[in-house]
Amino acid sequence: MAAHLIYNIEETVAVILFGIGFTMLLLHQNLIKKIMGMNIMDTAVYLFLASKGYIKGRMVPIVVDGITDVSAYINPVPSGLVLTGIVVSVSTTALMLALTIRLYERYHSLDLDEILMRAKKEEKS
Repeated sequence: MAAHLIYNIEETVAVILFGIGFTMLLLHQNLIKKIMGMNIMDTAVYLFLASKGYIKGRMVPIVVDGITDVSAYINPVPSGLVLTGIVVSVSTTALMLALTIRLYERYHSLDLDEILMRAKKEEKS
């Protein structure tokens, strides 16, 4: 069993990172820590996709030296997915941070429970 974990070290690290990010997302009430947890989960998914897309001994899918045999190159789809995911992740993180700044300006707290309590108190008034 341990030999399989070492042989698949990238996948093992990706699962551990995803678990750390998911735990941060669930257990912390601070909004910045929740955003950090989401980013760690994103990174874990990108690592997993990149490790699955890589095949040892093959080249990137750019035709060099006239080699046109498909078996000489790796699949470019996982790399494209990772690149697209990073762009979406950066945009999402920017939006979440902007909303967090607005929440802090309004409620003077980053604690989610505190923000919800103050919002309910505002709603009743």
